Amino acid sequence: MDFTIIIKIAGIALVIAFLNQLLQKAGKEEYILLLTLAGLLIAFMAIIPELNELKDALSSVIEI
Repeated sequence: MDFTIIIKIAGIALVIAFLNQLLQKAGKEEYILLLTLAGLLIAFMAIIPELNELKDALSSVIEI
């Protein structure tokens, strides 16, 4: 696993944090939770291929 996935997730977190602050200043607090959940979903979607590679590596080592 390389560090690009960490950089991607950090970038997603920065964008979500910026947009949360923007929505809070605009008085749209009801959208902050939806935006945070969307950010989590995007981050999980970025992690899924890495988890698949981990599963393949573990299954080749364990030989189930």
